[in-house]
Amino acid sequence: MRNGSQILIILGGFVDLDKYRYVYFVSLLTVYVFIICSNCSIIGLIWNHRNLHEPMYIFIAALCLNSLLYSTVIYPKLFVDILSQRQSISHSACMLQLFFFYTFGISDFFLLAAMAYDRYVSICKPLQYATSMNTTRVTILIVLSWFLPACLTAAAASTNAKQKMCGFVSVGIFCNSSIITLHCVKSKMLVVIAVFIFFNGLFVPMLFILFTYIRIFVVVYHGSSRDREKAAKTCLPHMIVLISFCCLAVFDVIAARVDSELPKSVRLMMILQAVVWTPLFNPIIYGVRMKSIRKYINMLLHHIVK
Repeated sequence: MRNGSQILIILGGFVDLDKYRYVYFVSLLTVYVFIICSNCSIIGLIWNHRNLHEPMYIFIAALCLNSLLYSTVIYPKLFVDILSQRQSISHSACMLQLFFFYTFGISDFFLLAAMAYDRYVSICKPLQYATSMNTTRVTILIVLSWFLPACLTAAAASTNAKQKMCGFVSVGIFCNSSIITLHCVKSKMLVVIAVFIFFNGLFVPMLFILFTYIRIFVVVYHGSSRDREKAAKTCLPHMIVLISFCCLAVFDVIAARVDSELPKSVRLMMILQAVVWTPLFNPIIYGVRMKSIRKYINMLLHHIVK
């Protein structure tokens, strides 16, 4: 039991798995296939059409790629667990899954912050846009959007891995922050790290996004109706995605902290929100709301049907 690879954690979050095993499998497989197809379609359209090689669309492609990575951390293991008689994961694999789950989850907020900065420069400082949002800066922003969350999450994962385990039955269906309920002693260091991650990984990007959008709304309010319409078309999808991600982040925190007070079925539904909706929001919102992307999607669907 000293080796992390030998410690097995039982994932006990499923409800009536023996009864609904194939319902779970078919439903989640359908969602996963749709996640792959929709996100890959958006990425492919942006990659293949040169007029979409602009910072805003590159950030959208990065968001879709992040959604693919995020869902791939969860779904393949879920399928194995659903079809197995025992739903378990080694402690070391659990820590690895926790690390990638929160890394890609936090990366969404950093990428949304980068998109907010792009919209701010485009609308508030249009004469500086070409120099401010060049290829080098866009690349740096995207790399930092993955690198910084990885650094933040690594501290939490490594501290989690060092904690002594007194419980081995998790209330979840994959490894998230609910793993702390299995620790023998509540670690003050882990609480500090969690607060630090929440502040820097979620709160700071949200404040930055709100600040940039307030500046944008102030500028367009004094502009023409055409400027307000343009701002609404580009900013509204971004705000919808941000609000949705904030709600899903709250679901994850609540599900982990009040697990003993929630019925098992309610807790499962809350956990599934983050698994199902987070990877789907980007292609659905941007595919439907962004006119330039929607045009190419319609052309692609017409070509397939024809």
